[in-house]
Amino acid sequence: MNGPGRRPQTTIFTLMSALAQRHGAVNLGQGFPDESGPAHIIEAAATAMREGHNQYPPLAGIPELRHAITTHQRHWYGLAPDPDDGVTVTAGATEALTAAILAFVDPGDEVIALEPSYDSYKAAVTMAGGTLVPVRLDTPEGAEGHWRLDPARLAAAVTDRTKLLLVNSPHNPTGTVLHRDELEAIAALATRRDLLVVTDEVYEHLVFDGREHVPLASLPGMWDRTVTIGSAGKTFSVTGWKIGWATGPAGLIARVKDVKQWLSFASGTPFQYGIAEALASGDGYYRDYIAGYQERRDLMVAGLEAIGFEVHEPEGTYFVTTSVAPFGYGDGMAFCLELPERCGVVAVPNQAFYLDQEARPEVRFAFCKPVDVLEEGLKRLREGLTG
Repeated sequence: MNGPGRRPQTTIFTLMSALAQRHGAVNLGQGFPDESGPAHIIEAAATAMREGHNQYPPLAGIPELRHAITTHQRHWYGLAPDPDDGVTVTAGATEALTAAILAFVDPGDEVIALEPSYDSYKAAVTMAGGTLVPVRLDTPEGAEGHWRLDPARLAAAVTDRTKLLLVNSPHNPTGTVLHRDELEAIAALATRRDLLVVTDEVYEHLVFDGREHVPLASLPGMWDRTVTIGSAGKTFSVTGWKIGWATGPAGLIARVKDVKQWLSFASGTPFQYGIAEALASGDGYYRDYIAGYQERRDLMVAGLEAIGFEVHEPEGTYFVTTSVAPFGYGDGMAFCLELPERCGVVAVPNQAFYLDQEARPEVRFAFCKPVDVLEEGLKRLREGLTG
């Protein structure tokens, strides 16, 4: 925690986005789309505003959205959280994650997270008085590899103080999608050691090449010990609406709601109506969504490889991780700080997602931008790095 006179640390996203503005750079760092969501979703929110849905919603979210979330979970995964007691709508996935961690973690408890990990995890665990214990994914062997989970390493990290496993798949920043056998190993460990699990699944629909996203809660023995976190921002390109949710058994969700009431209490009433409409989108929307992002992924991977980056093709999410070692850099942070002025492009160093913050050559680019923006970014990188 920050003592008297200490200032909160600025996130890497704030820092890099400020550099993007200062240098007029193409922002391929922070993961927000440049395009707005589908028109019928925007109109649903606007209609809700015009019809007077502009005051506080219920703590757990409007009934229409809670039922839509339950229907979505049943359709895609065969899960059926109770819309009254097993779903709570939050101010984005970050609030859901924070509320869950504050609900279950006591001072002195340990929380295991896969590393690299999203930077808000450590902040939330620290606020709860706990300790974040990173378990590093195996790094890829060569450009064709992916980050993978070593179940033995995960099991070895569990101690008598471990309270909770924090699992993110599809994984930010690496783009790894955990395979079923990896998830089964996590489930077996959680059951054997009687651990709670919180899963961050905000990229659930963004998986490529026919891969499958398997919610941990759907595996045998996991429903009663898992809180699943989802979000509309990534799937429907409305990150500014900040509509997320937590689902799970009523007893666990009740504890999440107990904390959430002292955070936002509730928010985004008309946006909740818009997301209820969004979740009713047919399967065709999701197919087109994946196909569009797979096209952009392929464009970025091929373009970055042609420039000279060592590229690790992502299995999911809308991020691609590269090594900048071919350009003589062992420190991705140094590379990213120079990049806006040198090339007019912003990226994010992966070392920001590690607890030790040590220099590493990996750098993350976001491809959740229109094709012409990605092409402009690649052109600037090519001219600045090889011209």
